[in-house]
Amino acid sequence: MSDETIEHRKSILSKVPEVTLAFWIVKVLATTLGETGGDALSMTLNLGYAVSSLIFLGFFAVTLSAQMKATRYHPVLYWAVVVATTTVGTTTSDYLDRTLGLGYVKSSITLFCLVIAVLAAWRFTTGAIAVDHITTRGNELFYWVTILVSNTLGTALGDFTASDTGLGFVRGAVLFAGLIALVAAAHYFTKISGAVLFWAAYILTRPLGATLGDTLTKPHTDGGLALGRITSSLVIAVVMIILISVTSLSKRDQNEISPRT
Repeated sequence: MSDETIEHRKSILSKVPEVTLAFWIVKVLATTLGETGGDALSMTLNLGYAVSSLIFLGFFAVTLSAQMKATRYHPVLYWAVVVATTTVGTTTSDYLDRTLGLGYVKSSITLFCLVIAVLAAWRFTTGAIAVDHITTRGNELFYWVTILVSNTLGTALGDFTASDTGLGFVRGAVLFAGLIALVAAAHYFTKISGAVLFWAAYILTRPLGATLGDTLTKPHTDGGLALGRITSSLVIAVVMIILISVTSLSKRDQNEISPRT
């Protein structure tokens, strides 16, 4: 069996999408939706951070259970879990920062250490940190735990940058977009581990989404566009669905025409 055939079969069996430009675009949309959707429940509907976190944790549990039971990559299931982690991350981070009074710095440091601990446990348990070919239950569980914690960390980082440093939402978004560009450059021009760069970019997309979401929904006096949280969430969700549909069809066609022997 040729190496090309083996890689092709791994791609088909993998329960996560290929890491392409489209993947990152949809990921940023998902993190932005997490910010606007989380704030819509906790602030616009006035449910509070604790209750909203419990609701989104329930959504996360349901979508993750369906994702774990699946045997192949299903775009709807996969991205539903991603959105669930971003909404949980938004309300949980706000609960830690504001309700418990930890503040952005303490919560960011704590969550960063937790991300490192999860990645270290993943590496120790499985021998490698997978990012593209997720085919075993162990790798998949670590994958989603890392995403959940990293999205919570990203929310705290975004709020810290926009508020405590005085950069504001727009300049904060520009900063994180620039950092992601540097990670992309490192991917092409350095020999830094692909897994390290993937998770660095993954974490940075969350504060980018947080600052973009706040740019859309915060009042003009706070530097935002004052668009409704619920309306913004619905529009972003529709754009996500369109992009996911297009990219998933492209992947399916590619799998059908790729060589098998």
